[in-house]
Amino acid sequence: MSRIGKLPIKLEDKVKVTLSGGKVNFEGPKGKLSITVPSPDIKVEIKDKELHVVRPSDSRQHRAQHGLARAILANAAKGVGSGWEKALAIRGVGFRAEVKGKQIHFALGFSHPVVFDLPEGVTAEVGKAPRTEEQLPTLDLTLRSNDRHLLGQTAVKIRALRPPEPYKGKGIKLSTETVRRKEGKTGTA
Repeated sequence: MSRIGKLPIKLEDKVKVTLSGGKVNFEGPKGKLSITVPSPDIKVEIKDKELHVVRPSDSRQHRAQHGLARAILANAAKGVGSGWEKALAIRGVGFRAEVKGKQIHFALGFSHPVVFDLPEGVTAEVGKAPRTEEQLPTLDLTLRSNDRHLLGQTAVKIRALRPPEPYKGKGIKLSTETVRRKEGKTGTA
């Protein structure tokens, strides 16, 4: 039996769940989400403020879909209850970010400003981070959403605008990411 799939999903008090065919609809203080169960054979049941994911057999395909379905539903339940958050660090002299409505305006050392349109359901907030030992100015960009998948995709697209380089560490990186630094060239003496 799948170790992940057999765990029940505990629902917060404010989260309401309805089942309709192959879809599970979540509604909570952070919004609404509708999730389609990855396999039509996997069944979802509601018992005592808990969701249970049940598979019909121990076939390889059902075992794989069991854990996946449970993880996706657990992410949606947490998302509409308390929401998801992802932080990015923008490092570099003159690098800036400013949130204007549903857009983020970046100055990333290019000859032009970069404008990134936020997808529906994702919000952003810019804050200043304390200086590090290397004294490169750093900004914190925090993204919030109730959809974990959409939030991760948005963070990766923003990171791709200016990935961190290995010599000085300039660029946009996820706050949990570590950049492997390289030593620069040494002159011939």
